[in-house]
Amino acid sequence: MGAIPVYRWRLAPDGLATRRQLRAAGLRPGGQDVAAQLERPRRRRGPLVAYLYRIEAAKPVRPMTAAKWAALARANAARRRCPECGRDAGYVIPLSLGVCTPCAFPDDGQVAA
Repeated sequence: MGAIPVYRWRLAPDGLATRRQLRAAGLRPGGQDVAAQLERPRRRRGPLVAYLYRIEAAKPVRPMTAAKWAALARANAARRRCPECGRDAGYVIPLSLGVCTPCAFPDDGQVAA
């Protein structure tokens, strides 16, 4: 495999797009290799890099099936359920806490006498 072309930020030729641009158009790379890359220079660190894919070789995004929607709903519900008290917290439990706010800070609801 030879070296891929490198373009400066915003100077890529037409017909190439990033993954996000493909997704916004309802497409996916579809197994194709990276066609080129963009580099955006930064002052104190290495350049930001974005990989480009050929739009004509991109494939349509696969549609979500009923089973995939159901699995996604179960996964999101599990992120809201507190492992300690078993209640639905009403929000996604932060990984830093690992439990809902009342379980993480049980004394915050009481007023000191």
